[in-house]
Amino acid sequence: MQLRVLVVDDEPLARRNLTALLRHDPDIGSVNESGSGLDAIAIIRKSPPDLVFLDVQMPECDGFDVLEQLGSELPSTIIFVTAHNEYALRAFEAGALDYLLKPFDDARFQRALARAKEKIAHYSPTRHQPMERLVVKSPGRVLFLSVAEIDWIDAADYYACLHVGEAMHLIRRTLAELEHDVGRDKFFRTHRSVIVNLDRIRGLELQSDGEYEIVLKSGARLRLSRRYRKALQDRLGI
Repeated sequence: MQLRVLVVDDEPLARRNLTALLRHDPDIGSVNESGSGLDAIAIIRKSPPDLVFLDVQMPECDGFDVLEQLGSELPSTIIFVTAHNEYALRAFEAGALDYLLKPFDDARFQRALARAKEKIAHYSPTRHQPMERLVVKSPGRVLFLSVAEIDWIDAADYYACLHVGEAMHLIRRTLAELEHDVGRDKFFRTHRSVIVNLDRIRGLELQSDGEYEIVLKSGARLRLSRRYRKALQDRLGI
């Protein structure tokens, strides 16, 4: 498994330190560096990496802006690297696998990298088939949910919330993992923290403020992020 890695940080020294650690690992095939969020978006779109180490605070386009602009083009394995611990919850809501707080030691880095390699091996495209059902566990009960019946899924702190009609079910998974499991051909990201079942969409309605709402067959309404509007309209053939 020769992994392609992208290191995104506006500080050259921080990039070099991460690159040096990565080059000692025999599973790393190539390491590219980017000094800005906008440059990182272009690199990822041109040649998607397996793993991205992403700084949070960068001028013009920060780490969260990178995630939003990439949308469905986002690599499945993201590790945030930052000196600020206040963004941890938001990072996990956005689907980050791990959150490296600077300064970190080699052992902490190796744990994060091991988790990334395990996830990438598990979610290899050559072996992946979208799931037809999800297992939701709660005290004294195990529930099997048909993916086709799920209206939408949104991030809820360290969990994800599955919406099926009027019912809601919490599952301890990241939104990025679930997006991969249920299949991006069936579910579409409409917000940085929401994916929607395309088969459950009845239509789009323009609101008085110029923004669109997604109307589901269940009657539920979801706000459509402007960043994802055109991609969704193209997907729906509008």
